[in-house]
Amino acid sequence: MELICILCPRGCHLQAELRDGQVVVSGNSCPRGERYGQEELTHPVRTVTSSVYVANGKGKMLSVKTNRPVAKESIPMVLEALADLQVAAPIRVGDVILGDVAGTGADIVATRNVPIV
Repeated sequence: MELICILCPRGCHLQAELRDGQVVVSGNSCPRGERYGQEELTHPVRTVTSSVYVANGKGKMLSVKTNRPVAKESIPMVLEALADLQVAAPIRVGDVILGDVAGTGADIVATRNVPIV
């Protein structure tokens, strides 16, 4: 698997593969790149960002994100859980909008304030 490490501005081009049951990473110039390559090959995770509808608020949409990374294969289920979600103002940054989204253990939190109209 070819990857570009995103943990620092250097952007090392990594090669990660399984050899004899071990993850082997090459192309990294620091230990963080090796760890990133191993995680991407064995258990890739992402922080999910999206938006949900707001009722009675200043603005119709609220930007949200997961409070921790979720498994990459869970992303479609997380987005599906948010698809028809509508919240009521007022909302403050960090408010939990949806707990344990799609059984991932991550909460969906607000990333901006929305005052009530």
